[in-house]
Amino acid sequence: MTQFAFLSSSTFLKVPAADTRRPFGIAGLCWDGAVTNRPGARFGPRAIREASHMLCDGIHPLFDVSPAQQLADRGDLALPNTSLEAMRAAMPAQVRALLDQHHMVWLGGDHSITLPLLRCYRERLGRPLAVIHFDAHCDTWSDHFGEPSGHGTWVAEAMNEGLVVDACFTQIGIRSAGERAAREFVNDRGGRIFTARELRGRDGPQGLAELCAHIRARQAAHGNPPIYLSLDIDCLDPAFAPGTGTPEPGGMTSSQVLTILEELVDLPFVGMDCVEVAPAYDHAELTSNAAATFVWTYLAGRLARCA
Repeated sequence: MTQFAFLSSSTFLKVPAADTRRPFGIAGLCWDGAVTNRPGARFGPRAIREASHMLCDGIHPLFDVSPAQQLADRGDLALPNTSLEAMRAAMPAQVRALLDQHHMVWLGGDHSITLPLLRCYRERLGRPLAVIHFDAHCDTWSDHFGEPSGHGTWVAEAMNEGLVVDACFTQIGIRSAGERAAREFVNDRGGRIFTARELRGRDGPQGLAELCAHIRARQAAHGNPPIYLSLDIDCLDPAFAPGTGTPEPGGMTSSQVLTILEELVDLPFVGMDCVEVAPAYDHAELTSNAAATFVWTYLAGRLARCA
């Protein structure tokens, strides 16, 4: 397949490319054909990788480990540019091959990539997954501005397909406009939504203890299913992440997201995506730096848990 100019040339933390012996992997999905506002998330993987170079040797200040020696950057998946169906058809074989080799982190791209990823994880694990979903938007609309699927429908599709454990689906940071059926979809299906309004003024381990305890209790009550983390960068307030396609004022802080990632480090995560970074709208690399730090923290936490 033709390689396009927007594909990334650097690697995350400057780690080696295509080293299948390393337990952790990272790959880009340079796709933004399903955005509903500003395009440009196809350039997100490159920007996140470049921002990660500021992390130097990658030794995490809390976990005191660096993922650099355990991580391989597998480049970007070869994906079509304009057809959502063709993109989702091209993903599974490539995703399966990487899941055979690594615990993966995926760099988006718009949020429509998460549905085919969940399908692959569901198939591989043989059971539905728990999901922790950071976002400004509920992504539970019944259609995508007249189209049946897109970056705003994947949560409803995943639940309707049985890819996830509804009661272990947690949304964090939701605040966008929307009809009640969409806004409350996850709550109505037995999951839990922590809105951005609910989280105002709550930070640090003590301030977010209730949220973390709730996730732990849900996990325990349902047999501790494997957890997938999907982090839409627009969960952050535009003050912290202006470089995204659909910014929503009144969002989370970077420290809130980091606290949750750090406090839940012992849970059984099996993969992560970080999506909707659109560098054309960024200022001073605020958004790509936040995304790189979240990915780095997730990877360092996985290593610390295994140590």
